[in-house]
Amino acid sequence: MSTTTLSAATTSPPPATPVTRWEFWGRLMVLPYLLVFVVFVLYPVGYGLWLARHPSSYERLFEDPIFFRTALNTLVFLVVAINVKMALALGLSSFFVQSRWWIKILAGLFILPWAVPSIPTILSVRFMLNPEWGVINSAIFKFTGLDGPNWLNDPTLALGLSMLMHIWKSLPFWTLILVAGRLAIPAEQYEAASVDGASRWQKFRFISWPAMRSLYLTSTILSMIWTLGDFNSVYLLTGGGPADLTHVLATLGIRYLRLDQVDLAMASIVVALPFVLPLVFFMMKRLNK
Repeated sequence: MSTTTLSAATTSPPPATPVTRWEFWGRLMVLPYLLVFVVFVLYPVGYGLWLARHPSSYERLFEDPIFFRTALNTLVFLVVAINVKMALALGLSSFFVQSRWWIKILAGLFILPWAVPSIPTILSVRFMLNPEWGVINSAIFKFTGLDGPNWLNDPTLALGLSMLMHIWKSLPFWTLILVAGRLAIPAEQYEAASVDGASRWQKFRFISWPAMRSLYLTSTILSMIWTLGDFNSVYLLTGGGPADLTHVLATLGIRYLRLDQVDLAMASIVVALPFVLPLVFFMMKRLNK
């Protein structure tokens, strides 16, 4: 017993493996990326949290009626835009999955709104909605002698147009994701269902939807995360107006920055974290499965 204990005590740890030349240069090449991550990610986030550390900032934020209007706008934006977008993507995926040549041409045109840059596209739509010289009012009311509506002067209509812009820009991407999910379903299952006399609805209910349900839910969660951070669709189209009534949480910080209230701008970002972090956690949990 003592001999065993003595031998175990006198056993020296294995020598450390020397760092090879390739490992040294590999670690050295990683350092610039770590520096970029610290400077452009950790430092801005940490500085923003430090600015929003005072409880008085949140008290002033919650006393601002624009904040509660913004929270309501964000909730409406998420519920309406995401559900409409994903439902349309699911329906269109069944159309674009067909192998006809003219459908391939339509698919190329359909993807353009997502492929082109957001700034010139959304600003062009904003110019088209101008009540005086916009092409929409000129085309619709040119021969009636009536003045067209001021599309962006009504908060409800302006927010609805912002949601429509978001759907138009992001719909092609999610449609392609669901098209890829449909293509992964074996064609033999549809052929067997056709032999059994199944209708199109029955094929979707018993073949397509069970195979795509997990992909659809994962895409919806990821879309919610991205939609919470969608700045362009609202700010470039309405600028948060009229009277700051169409802001969402992604654009509210700009309002406070214009008012030189940096602490409120950071606080408005921090209050969005309880919405984002559970979605990120649930998303990563599903991806780990």
